[in-house]
Amino acid sequence: MEKTEPATALITIKPEENKAVIDLHKQALRLEHYAKALVITSDDDVKTSTNDLSIIAGLKKAIEEKRKEYTQPINDHLKAINEAFKAFTEPLNQADQITRHKIIDYRAEQERIRQEQEEINRLRIEAANKEMALKGELTESVELVEVQAEPAKHYRAEAGTLGTATIWKFEVIDFSLLPDEYKLPDATKIGKVVRAGLRSIPGVRIYSEELLKVTTNK
Repeated sequence: MEKTEPATALITIKPEENKAVIDLHKQALRLEHYAKALVITSDDDVKTSTNDLSIIAGLKKAIEEKRKEYTQPINDHLKAINEAFKAFTEPLNQADQITRHKIIDYRAEQERIRQEQEEINRLRIEAANKEMALKGELTESVELVEVQAEPAKHYRAEAGTLGTATIWKFEVIDFSLLPDEYKLPDATKIGKVVRAGLRSIPGVRIYSEELLKVTTNK
């Protein structure tokens, strides 16, 4: 059988040694130094700073493009590898879930049988007590069924051990009955209606903040 060599890929590393990246970083440092010394006292200063913000935006874009030159091939390979191994692992995940469900179903059935056995004995004892109260004696002895033990909490096998745990879950069936401490505001919905123009909601402070939006000329 012919031996298959593993596929390999070359990637670029050490962006700190790339001259183009180094030059972009130097420009960024100069702009940072300039911004720290900046004083704005007039509209003309704002216009000049707008140019600076446009240059900053352009440099951010250039650096981001350089970053993607390094990361995109890695991300593409990583995505392909993860998808391949996900397919390889999926049968094991299915086998794991199927086996777990069958064990849980078996244990649930054993517990159901045990509870039914206990209920049979309870009813027989109750009937015997009623007969004693009515007649003062029993016409026949009470025969109780053997109640099997509760399902084991741990199982030890040759290849490993299995333990069990009880996990409590919940489902809200009537939100109006929930205590206030368990009710959370729908931040997504509130944000949506505030951005759409709603300015008054009981219990909510609605306020505005000024933001700067820079559009670079192409």
